[in-house]
Amino acid sequence: MGRFRGGLRCIKYLLLGFNLLFWLAGSAVIAFGLWFRFGGTMKDFSSGDKSPEYFYVGLYVLVGAGALMMAVGFFGCCGAMRESQCVLGSFFTCLLVIFAAEVTTGVFAFIGKDIAIRHVQTMYEEAYNDYLKDRGRGNGTLITFHSAFQCCGKESSEQVQPTCPKELLGHKNCIDEIETIISVKLQLIGIVGIGIAGLTIFGMIFSMVLCCAIRNSRDVI
Repeated sequence: MGRFRGGLRCIKYLLLGFNLLFWLAGSAVIAFGLWFRFGGTMKDFSSGDKSPEYFYVGLYVLVGAGALMMAVGFFGCCGAMRESQCVLGSFFTCLLVIFAAEVTTGVFAFIGKDIAIRHVQTMYEEAYNDYLKDRGRGNGTLITFHSAFQCCGKESSEQVQPTCPKELLGHKNCIDEIETIISVKLQLIGIVGIGIAGLTIFGMIFSMVLCCAIRNSRDVI
């Protein structure tokens, strides 16, 4: 009996440690998603009429899952401390929802990468052509693209040189830069999503093992 109670205590502490890690991971996921959404390369496009919303969908899911992770981490600690089967069962269900959300984000980022890249490239092509037709109309949008991606023009920068960043050294093709930067960012989103999904599997295992151990201990008593 003493050995059984010792095993139960060990599982409980493992679950408490997992929930602390899970809470910290949730905080990191929220910070990661918000930085990608409102900081870095894509921040200048958040208020535009043609914002790449397709790119942002994965970030919205990621931030939402991060907030849920923080709440669930606290919820799981309470269930482990109180040794409540009901709370642990609810904790398992929440982890299952987070698991589905993170897998969706990861798959979305990897599968939808090409579509997102083409979407942003099309936005640039439209701004580029608008600028060539009317130097005043597309000026602001093109400056935003060049500043965000630190590039200038396509095959040549001569036609759009006034909109190029002053700190840019040499010529960088914006079509290529858009593909490179968006690809890297979506890969990071996908890796984070799949990584968190893998972490939730351990939480589900710990919660079910603890729940079964609590039930068996009560049966023994």
